[in-house]
Amino acid sequence: MAGQVSEAARVKASAPEYQGALGSLSVNASLAEVLARGLEELAAAERAGERSEVARCGLAVAEAYRRLGRIEEADRAWKASYRAARSAGHEGAMAWALWSGGTLARQRGAFRLAYRLLRLAADMGERGGDVVVRGYSLAGLAETGRIQGDYETVGRLHEQLLAEARRRGEARHTVWALEGIAQMHRNTGAYDKALALFEEAAETALRAEDRRGWAWALRGIADVVSVRDGDVERALSLLSRAEEACREIGLSSALAYNHKMRGNVLYRAGRYAEARELYTRALEEFREMEEPRGTALSRLGLVKARARLGQDAARTAAELAELRRMLDRIGLRHAREMVDKAAAELGVGPLPEPAGSGTAAAGSGTVLPAEGAWALRAADVDGLRAAGGAEGPR
Repeated sequence: MAGQVSEAARVKASAPEYQGALGSLSVNASLAEVLARGLEELAAAERAGERSEVARCGLAVAEAYRRLGRIEEADRAWKASYRAARSAGHEGAMAWALWSGGTLARQRGAFRLAYRLLRLAADMGERGGDVVVRGYSLAGLAETGRIQGDYETVGRLHEQLLAEARRRGEARHTVWALEGIAQMHRNTGAYDKALALFEEAAETALRAEDRRGWAWALRGIADVVSVRDGDVERALSLLSRAEEACREIGLSSALAYNHKMRGNVLYRAGRYAEARELYTRALEEFREMEEPRGTALSRLGLVKARARLGQDAARTAAELAELRRMLDRIGLRHAREMVDKAAAELGVGPLPEPAGSGTAAAGSGTVLPAEGAWALRAADVDGLRAAGGAEGPR
């Protein structure tokens, strides 16, 4: 494994979503800096009538807004970037804008739209000869399927993208792929495998000076050492280090997930009142940025903590049933299964099945919409070997 890390860490992490006049920005630049520079250069490009540059600067602005949790502004920015790229006839820039829009759609829980935009981005990147945006888009498709919990469908694509990243020594994409595979192992109970992959991701990110990837990897390590070993203090220490990195860069979503994970660690340790406070904090943060997945997971933790602190069993069951219906609508298979496990753990299950429940509600089979299943089947990682490389930023 050490050899794999050294291969991937030879090249420092880069941020190819920062382009044109913003191409010198570091992957670790604070999002406040990215946004300020992006808006300044965007205005200059608009005054000069340089449509391709407007598209490039608009992409950075859209990504800064998205990662800051400013959803409506991010939505307007990626669409404006796409329109500028289209008016310039620049297919590569159009693909980047579509990738940004697809990533935003996934963040908002609009999975069908995410698959559609990311598939279009991958196809347009191929037509425009931009293999990097094609790689980003394939990674985005894989991550969308993983978040929905259909590991059988997306596991092979994650492995293929990891192999390609290692072959090229692409540190940032290696970190992304390792973390995705690790998360699937963690969620299926293979804790030793998950920990090894999260640790490799953390080391790779650290050597490549990728603070964002490092923070996410530390969160994964903290989760595993908490659930597998019951090592509360180590888990909290890791999360504190990750939180510092999130604050330095201004990663609103990652910070909220950090707070939610801190709640998980405290809950497992039986510190229910403290866990309740962290879940409440994370819930407020996710609601502010309109992120349904984080909102649902925080709500689940809060219901569990309140139940442990004496909440009425009937109310707990009703809240879990409502949460499960919401997760069915969104299409989050793994999170939906977590609700059923919580009901059993708290002694209020089994929860009643909603009338007319389908495959997702039954907790079996694929939950991917037809658009997603088709897009993942059509993903061609071998095509990335023609030129350039692929990465998968958050």
